[in-house]
Parts: sequence; C-alpha cells; structure tokens
Amino acid sequence: MTTKYTKDDIIAKAREIAEMISHTEEVDFFKRAEAQINENQKIREKIASLKSLQKQAVNFQQYGKEKALSLIEGKIEKIEVEIDEIPIVQEFKQSQGDVNDLLQLVANTISNNVTNKIIESTEGDLLQGETGSRVQNTKPSSLK
Repeated sequence: MTTKYTKDDIIAKAREIAEMISHTEEVDFFKRAEAQINENQKIREKIASLKSLQKQAVNFQQYGKEKALSLIEGKIEKIEVEIDEIPIVQEFKQSQGDVNDLLQLVANTISNNVTNKIIESTEGDLLQGETGSRVQNTKPSSLK
C-alpha cells in the first residue's frame, strides 16, 4: 500500500529542503557578496543618493514638473549604471540569479516528478504526457 502524506508532512519536507538550500555554496556566496556591499562606503553613499533622487522624482511627478523629473531621472540612471559597474554588485546580482535558478530548479523538479508519478500511477503515457484516464478514455465507475 502506498503511504498517504498530509499537507503538514509536505510542508515539513519543504522546510528541510529550504534548510538544505540555505547551506549551499550559492547562498553562502550571496550572503558574502551582500555583506561586502553593505560594508562598502562608496556603494552606501551611491545608494543613499539614489534613494534621495527617487524621492525627488516622486515629488516632481506628483506636481507635474516634467522637465525637473526628466533631469532627476537622468541622474538616477547615471547612478544606477555606476552602481551596476562595481564588481561586487555584479557578483551579487549574479549570485542572486544563481540562487533563483536553484529555487526554480527545485520547483520544476517537484512539478515534473508529481506529473510523472500521476501519469505512471494511472498507467498513462509518459512520452505523450497523458494520464491513463485519458488513454483509456473511460469514466470512473462512480461517474458512469
């Protein structure tokens, strides 16, 4: 007989997987890069300037000051480019992508395996991606 699992069982396993992911090289690198960014005075100053300019942009937008808004947006873009050119920021963004890729891989692996298990348990066709109920084209006895 096949074991039946509850949502709580599955959530417990998901927490286990989350714990495992939090101890991967990808997450370690992400944390180190983030710490280096937070410790970098130059980056902190640029981010502070960026936040200040973004607040000004919101105010200019609210009051319909299009020319001033355009100037501020240009300054914002320049600072964003300067921040993005800093090697540790590039490494941080790459590590963010790596962690997201790992999470996506886990989600896709779970999804694909659940689908395959359903197809297999209904004696369906894995190559066609069809469950056995579709292959047999019959209704369960309770629906006849």
